[in-house]
Amino acid sequence: MNDEQQVMIEQAVKQILTAIGEDPERVGVKDTPTRVAKMYKEVFSSLTAPEFNDYALFDSLNEDDMVLVKDIQFYSMCEHHLLPFYGKAHIAYVPDENKVLGLSKLPRLVEYCAKRPSVQEDLTIMIANKLVEHVPVKGVAVSIEAEHMCMTMRGVKSPNSVTKTFHYQGVFKNDHDRKDDFLRAIEA
Repeated sequence: MNDEQQVMIEQAVKQILTAIGEDPERVGVKDTPTRVAKMYKEVFSSLTAPEFNDYALFDSLNEDDMVLVKDIQFYSMCEHHLLPFYGKAHIAYVPDENKVLGLSKLPRLVEYCAKRPSVQEDLTIMIANKLVEHVPVKGVAVSIEAEHMCMTMRGVKSPNSVTKTFHYQGVFKNDHDRKDDFLRAIEA
């Protein structure tokens, strides 16, 4: 985010404060427009960051066994209400060409994909697509379970409800035993 964009956000937040009946010059909220602009710079950082390309691959004896990293914490923003949704992502893949991805790369990929306005369904698919595009795999499975503040604090007001999404490609889509292995592993 550049300086001009920061100023635009600050002005917009002042307008929102005024529109809801708040005095944007009141001591408690006077610096809120600047704080919100800085927060948006952080939580939407993937919109202006270079494309994620940290796919460090290593030689491995693994020819056909699932690799799973589960319980990857993430925070994102719902594109419909600009309210947070947060939870855990679980990612599994079956390596191809005897190459495995550095384990820390999966949480970094989730963080990169989450730092933009999105919906959980699309975030799930985006993570899988980026892996398939950049890593030699026979298949990918991604599941996300998240709580959505747009359901918790407004509208239906359903606290503690969890939304689960799943996306499968390659061997996970076609081989029911592999899919079942993935589902059992993320529940363990």
